[in-house]
Amino acid sequence: MRFKLVFFVLAALFASLGAAHATANIHIDLSTQTMRVESGAGSYVWPVSTARAGYYTPRGSYAPTGMQLMHYSRKYHMSPMPYSIFFRGGYAIHGTYATGALGRPASHGCVRLSPGNAKRLYEIVQAEGGSISITGAPPARATRYAKTQRPNAARYASLRHGHGHALAYAPLRHLPRGTVRGWQAHPMLPFY
Repeated sequence: MRFKLVFFVLAALFASLGAAHATANIHIDLSTQTMRVESGAGSYVWPVSTARAGYYTPRGSYAPTGMQLMHYSRKYHMSPMPYSIFFRGGYAIHGTYATGALGRPASHGCVRLSPGNAKRLYEIVQAEGGSISITGAPPARATRYAKTQRPNAARYASLRHGHGHALAYAPLRHLPRGTVRGWQAHPMLPFY
């Protein structure tokens, strides 16, 4: 009887050690814009937003390299990134307040989740660690967004006024010469 008790205690101890070292498996499918999480805390499937046309979400297998409860992107105008889990350089899985865009490509390359799901994932990875895999290709729909109309060459030519560059702020005839505003609009033209 005593031997059986010691055996069960040791078996339970080894089982708990094995569970403590298990990592959450996080799989992001670019094709369906979903994230599947398998962890000791349960299984989840959440909608995500990955890179929109003109940007890139890296594919491959990664481990979390850093975590921040609240990160502000210096690259993108101090945009808030709650519950950030960084996995490759500046790429991260994080919460977004643009929840209406979830389920379709909309980011600059990060993987976006709703804030509640991002918080849950952050807690899971904090407790268990994680392995991240990203597969698939963006939906065909995303490539249609990239095919925007080309600007009308005649319109740009009308803005040039013979000075060899498109005007960023206003046509020259409406800008007062010799003012800071005029110089800001056309720094290459003489200031008189």
